[in-house]
Amino acid sequence: MQENYGPRRRPGRWSKPGACLAICVALLAQAEERTRVSALGRLEPEGGIIRVAAPSTPDAISGALLRELHVDTGMDVAAGTLLAVTDTVDVQAAAVAMAEAELELARQSAEAAASRANEACVLADVAAREAERRINLLARELASREETEQAQGEAEAQAASCTAARASAAVARSNVNVAQAQLVHQQAALSRSYIRAPFAGRVLKITVHPGEFVGPEGILELARIDRMYAIAEVWETDIRAVRIGQTATIRSDALPAPLTGTVELIRPMVQKQDEIGTDPAARKDARIIEVEILLDDPEPAAALTHLQVEVVIDT
Repeated sequence: MQENYGPRRRPGRWSKPGACLAICVALLAQAEERTRVSALGRLEPEGGIIRVAAPSTPDAISGALLRELHVDTGMDVAAGTLLAVTDTVDVQAAAVAMAEAELELARQSAEAAASRANEACVLADVAAREAERRINLLARELASREETEQAQGEAEAQAASCTAARASAAVARSNVNVAQAQLVHQQAALSRSYIRAPFAGRVLKITVHPGEFVGPEGILELARIDRMYAIAEVWETDIRAVRIGQTATIRSDALPAPLTGTVELIRPMVQKQDEIGTDPAARKDARIIEVEILLDDPEPAAALTHLQVEVVIDT
């Protein structure tokens, strides 16, 4: 009689080689997912977008009118390129002309004062020699004491006149320096009527046209497109995995291909999330930290400032 030790155990699903492989792949995928940080972000030029405005001057304390505009939207400009001219240029040019005239007058006055000083000092030298001659004659009893004292008094008076004339000449020379400084000041004020590019970049937007008032919004918006960044909004719970120097991939349907970059800066402030995705279940009040990622190739992103992108940082 055959002994029955119970029903035979059927092979379970965990014993199959295919199932083990699937589990390993899933675990590897989870491990890989844990080594990446995903976030929404936006594209920005280095330093953000700069509003170029008209400088405040006494002649435009409340603003100025735009007279000339020398650029257009999308134009690339070099540092120092003339962008626009305000209506304060005429007043400032007149002030420069007046300062130039005052400088010329100061120079002529200084020359005249120097001539008077030379004349006074020559007369003082003649009087001093005459007084010395009278003293010698008096010692030999060939001149009276009264004549000698009169000559000495005249010499002292002429010496004082020479000293005063030289002081006046020094003041006149100082007036020339003051006039030169005033001219430099007025020339600097005139240059402020000519709005120039503070750096090389691209004109993104024109906000004011000739004839319009230049207000707080400025004349135009300028950006450094030669260095583009992806600003990733990383959740505060994920930021501990992000380090400077890590690589990142930036994607968007508006980009011809994914972009790559390197984490360059982790901004030291927690704030609310700005970029909101299409997921209705996403947290709208999430607290994030912005991470600046320098793009390896800025050209594809140069014309897409503020484009929303998806960022994956390899941690």
